[in-house]
Amino acid sequence: MKEIRLAGSAGFCFGVSRSVDMAEKLIGEKGACASYGQLIHNEDVVARLAESGLRVVNQPRELKPGETVLIRAHGVAKEVYAQLEAAGGEIVDATCPKVKAIHTIVSRAAGEGRFVIIIGMPNHPEVEGICGWCGAHKVFEDSQELALWLDKNTDYWEKPITVVVQTTQTRSNFTECCNVIKKRCTNAKISDTICLATFTRQEEAAKLASECDAMVVIGGRHSANSVHLAQICQEHCANVQFIESAAELNLDRLKDAGIVGLTAGASTPAWIIKEVRNKMSDEIRIEETAVEKEMSFDEMLEETLKTIYNGDKVTGTVVAITGTEISVDLGAKYSGFIPTSEFTDDGVKVEDAVKVGDEIEAVVVRVNDIEGTAMLSKKRLDAAKMWTEIEEAVDNGTVLEGVVTEENKGGVVVNVKGVRVFVPASQTDLPREAEMSQLLKKTVRLKITEVNKARKRVVGSIRRVAQAERRERTEAIWNEIEIGKKYHGVVKSLTSYGAFVDIGGIDGMVHVSELSWGRIHQPSEVLSVGDEVDVYVINYDKEKRKISLGYKDPDANPWAIFTSKYQVGSVASVTVVKLMPFGAFAEVLPGVDGLIHISQIANRRIGKPEDVLTVGDVVDAKITAIDEEKHKISLSIRALSEPAPAVVEEPVEEDDDDGQDALVYEVSATGEATGVIPEE
Repeated sequence: MKEIRLAGSAGFCFGVSRSVDMAEKLIGEKGACASYGQLIHNEDVVARLAESGLRVVNQPRELKPGETVLIRAHGVAKEVYAQLEAAGGEIVDATCPKVKAIHTIVSRAAGEGRFVIIIGMPNHPEVEGICGWCGAHKVFEDSQELALWLDKNTDYWEKPITVVVQTTQTRSNFTECCNVIKKRCTNAKISDTICLATFTRQEEAAKLASECDAMVVIGGRHSANSVHLAQICQEHCANVQFIESAAELNLDRLKDAGIVGLTAGASTPAWIIKEVRNKMSDEIRIEETAVEKEMSFDEMLEETLKTIYNGDKVTGTVVAITGTEISVDLGAKYSGFIPTSEFTDDGVKVEDAVKVGDEIEAVVVRVNDIEGTAMLSKKRLDAAKMWTEIEEAVDNGTVLEGVVTEENKGGVVVNVKGVRVFVPASQTDLPREAEMSQLLKKTVRLKITEVNKARKRVVGSIRRVAQAERRERTEAIWNEIEIGKKYHGVVKSLTSYGAFVDIGGIDGMVHVSELSWGRIHQPSEVLSVGDEVDVYVINYDKEKRKISLGYKDPDANPWAIFTSKYQVGSVASVTVVKLMPFGAFAEVLPGVDGLIHISQIANRRIGKPEDVLTVGDVVDAKITAIDEEKHKISLSIRALSEPAPAVVEEPVEEDDDDGQDALVYEVSATGEATGVIPEE
């Protein structure tokens, strides 16, 4: 064996330490007194306290009249308090605050008529005590037992159920039980009541066991947390010894181990841990590692019991995340926690903001010596750091980023890493008549214009940043602009003659003729204010700062499509769209019209186009001419019709020849008759 690695969390937890301290103080003040049941699950500690005057009673009737009785750390049932008072005892409650919290949960559940499920060891004093605060309840040791009962009692699936767990249970067992309940029960409230110190100890033991060749776990045979600790180590290491004292240590099992890990349950006192460690060091003659030389065991133990105060800046490791709080191991006798709201009030998911194992800095907001907890705030620490940055930002003109959290009649409030920055309405960069509410929950960039730390007042301007950024974008566009360059913009306004589009700080105009290849009357038929559009530069004037933009897709040019599909002589199915005195206009393709002259509508003479055609008629027409330059098309319906028979006038026979010439008619191909005087 070359190295001993001691778990940092080995030994008394806060609840055990608190109860032992209370017992020693009580003995010093009262002399001889009693404890209801063993104060903690450690024979050596109980024996030492007995020598000092603390006797153990297991029934209220064993109590002497007027005797002071200490309630054990595991807690007792509600009726025990009444029985002890009836026996004349003076009660001092040393129940662990974590266990006391479970009593409150199940007591409230009983008042609400909820059935209680307890995950834990049925005959353990802590579980027995919890049962005494419940109404209807059931205890289950593992998920298999729970699943079997629920499957036999399906009527409980829809009943209101409250679930708690023994403080010293393993996380894996609790998770498995929760999965069973969630799959079956539709009205369950689950409370994660595993003690943070227990969870931390188990996580550390698992990691240590996976790194070591052998493990030594010190703890009482009846200590649930010690038993679970040994089980966890056995899952990660083949050579594990579970002992109560140095006398039980088998050194032969450690001779071939390179690295040996050492941990202890929550009820194991420091002196027993030290005895075991010294025996390992003395007998095997290992040299202390550099880490061990830097800090003695007593110093390490003292480090875990260090006190913290409100306002202290602390650093810890995230060990658990629940729906309401983030548990932080501070390496002290206090369990630190940060409300999850500190990470989620900006709409961020807590799992995206922080993870188990992360190191986190925070400030102590409130210390609870009774429960052994410390409420922390990361935001307050961040805000304190941010004040320095805020003050420097005024002089440096630094641009900061924050989220708009509220509005008032004078402007909006922006949260910049925990610091409230007021932005007057005139500095929001919104139009005068605009609603401030449109900025809520948006991330904005701003400059700090005024700081008064004494009054906790900070004033900023979004407008200054926006104006500067617009100027930069504007100059960049004018420096790079060229005909044909494409931009992605936003429609800012519409007029009767076109649309103005913001292409990144500059407004360009899309004329109505450039909005569609088809016929439109108003730009609003194609675009709306706020639309995001892709446009391209048709022309620009840097001196006058004007840009003409195109919106129509050049590849969708109807004339190009027409010329690729049709030629003179082609026949097309066209739609009559407009009638005029001289003819009819017909749509060949969307965006391409041709003219059918009145003379080409029918194979006979007509007075006006509407005598034959109606708007909306679909007819076949022959393309007779294409003007590529002027984009004009001539169409003919007549060219596809059979010629009308010529009208022939029969000569009139006269009885008397008056000597006048006869009138002869010539009929044209169009059916037009012309009078001709024949030659003599």
